[in-house]
Amino acid sequence: MASGFSRHFSQRAREMKASDVRELLKLLQVPDMISFAGGMPDPQTFPIDFIREIASDVLSKDGGKVLQYGITEGYAPLRESITDRMKGKGMDVSVDNVMVVSGSQQVIDLMGKIFIDPKDVIVISAPTYLAALTGFGTYQATFEPVPIDKDNMRLDLFEERIKKLTKRSNQPKIVYVLPNFHNPAGVTMPEANRKRLVDLASEYDFIILEDDPYGELRYVGEHLRPIKAFDDEGRVVYMGTFSKVLSPGLRVGWVVADPEILKKLIIAKQSTDVCTNVLGQAIAHEYMSRKLMDKQIAKIREIYGRKLRIMLEGMDEFMPDGITWLKPEGGMFLWVTLPDGLESPSLLEKTLKKRVAFVSGRAFFPDPRDGFSTMRLNFSHPADELITEGLRRLGSVINQEMVSKWDKAADKDEKRMADAVRGTLVGRN
Repeated sequence: MASGFSRHFSQRAREMKASDVRELLKLLQVPDMISFAGGMPDPQTFPIDFIREIASDVLSKDGGKVLQYGITEGYAPLRESITDRMKGKGMDVSVDNVMVVSGSQQVIDLMGKIFIDPKDVIVISAPTYLAALTGFGTYQATFEPVPIDKDNMRLDLFEERIKKLTKRSNQPKIVYVLPNFHNPAGVTMPEANRKRLVDLASEYDFIILEDDPYGELRYVGEHLRPIKAFDDEGRVVYMGTFSKVLSPGLRVGWVVADPEILKKLIIAKQSTDVCTNVLGQAIAHEYMSRKLMDKQIAKIREIYGRKLRIMLEGMDEFMPDGITWLKPEGGMFLWVTLPDGLESPSLLEKTLKKRVAFVSGRAFFPDPRDGFSTMRLNFSHPADELITEGLRRLGSVINQEMVSKWDKAADKDEKRMADAVRGTLVGRN
């Protein structure tokens, strides 16, 4: 039997690495494992009965159509429904700006196909969505990370970087942003920063890829208009998904883009999967046309808002002093920073023994040397009582690690003091 095919792989394939989160998801099969690792919705939010009814109705009415190949642009009624919803968010768009995709993750891949040559520069936040790193990394992009703060990507630092980068021959092509409830950090970009980013795109000639999977999942405060709503030059490509508000299993998302860009995205998709699952598209459209989406989103907000409160209460109760976290207004994640001296990869090894999983922060940085003192916790998937129990276990392990670090530090200090005293006595003799 043949083996050792590595020499046949392309350079691109040789550089591919498995996602840390995808590997951790396997741990969900371990008995008693409490996982804060994935970004999965809570199955209790899935409208199973409605989807069953809609699927039956759609198959009875248009079975021959929805089980057939569809056009690459997407199921026409769904594109109309998405267009209307995007207009409601302040976007000046038409159906000609919309393509349906196989989950919004596909947009990252298609954008890489049509824009990125090896070594091309993509500006990202640091940290950022790890599948954007792996997706664009597949096309051998070069990443320019910009730190975040409570207002998402730091635009003061961004402006400094972009001025320097545009003086080079290889100027940035894409700036990738998650303005709402950032994954992994949970922070939201203020409206003034959104407007400023669009202005900078015009001034320095780059494209903004706006990733908005969590925009509907706001539990505190008021909704903000998408970056795309401030775009009057077609520089913003907006990507959305039904995965967080309906079902990830449908694998239906969408992209809104200038017609010139959309044309290339359509051609790229044709060689990828021909078309998105037509039955899933029909179900999503019918769900929207029956006015069920807003009720569904309200239900999800109630459930996840409660889960977030439980997680924040558990963090206050079980986490030792020295640990900090950002309090999100929505989304699915909590970003945690550990005290100096603690590293999340080694901590994960110990928490897994206690049947608790999370994602080390280093997975969200392009430089593997970064993020060791951070971790991401997901609150949307675990049951309420498991959030509390998982944080109790996690806090216990962190406490033990901190005590161990202190003891070791004390031993070193004591040894240094003893050596100093011994040296003094030797000197006197």
